[in-house]
Amino acid sequence: MFSGIEYKTDAQIRLIRRAALVVAAQHQALRAAVQVGMTTRELDEVAHQVITQANAKSNFYGYYDYPAQICISVNEEIVHGIPGDRVLNAGDIVSFDCGAVLDGWHGDAAFTVVLPGGDPTVQAQRQQLSRVTEEAMWHGIAAMATGKRVGDIGAAMDDYLMTLPEEQRPDVVLDYVGHGIGSQMHQPPDVVNYHLDGRTPKLKPGMVLCIEPMLVMGNQENRVLADDWTVVTRDGSDAAHWEHEVALHKNGIWVLTAPDGGKAGLAPFGITPVPLD
Repeated sequence: MFSGIEYKTDAQIRLIRRAALVVAAQHQALRAAVQVGMTTRELDEVAHQVITQANAKSNFYGYYDYPAQICISVNEEIVHGIPGDRVLNAGDIVSFDCGAVLDGWHGDAAFTVVLPGGDPTVQAQRQQLSRVTEEAMWHGIAAMATGKRVGDIGAAMDDYLMTLPEEQRPDVVLDYVGHGIGSQMHQPPDVVNYHLDGRTPKLKPGMVLCIEPMLVMGNQENRVLADDWTVVTRDGSDAAHWEHEVALHKNGIWVLTAPDGGKAGLAPFGITPVPLD
């Protein structure tokens, strides 16, 4: 019923981990570099330097003619923002979606930061949006460890959001979802960020999935800009994007794009990741 899923051996998961750690290194470099007054193009170059030093390549650059190394989405931009001349301002909320391919295996992960300064109320709202999005991601990752089907991941994220007061609850972007990954960047199965009717594939050892909630402060309805890539909210509300690449093997799960394998993020759920290295 569910075809096209690529189940990896432990040896292949170890190879994917190498690409995933290149992505983690990009995240570390970007966190250290990002500041008010920089252009998104300058930050794209920071990521490019990390990729080059690792003897890897960006799996974003050239993908359906995508023109940059990573995606950088600011404020009302949800995903797929093309780095360019946009200057970052005080209080901006900025999402970085990074990837790398090394020896034929793909890494992919995203994180969001809120720059210092600006209106304190707006900054606090943006920090809350990023925090909730990250927390939703960890609920989904925990469900990959304890659930039976891929749909349990999105259900766990959705259930977490429903525990928040309605006035503090972000809207889930429905049009963009997580995915399988391995010898290609995007593979079956889709990993939605909400409850899904119907049966979904069983969670089985060898699956490697990207779990990536995208949440917005207003309404999730969106449109693609004239560059054919950048996705923005129709109502101009802010967005946040968090993502990790996670492997399921016979002994447990391993968050490949987390340097600690997911230990800190999963500790509140009573789950201990099981590295293969």
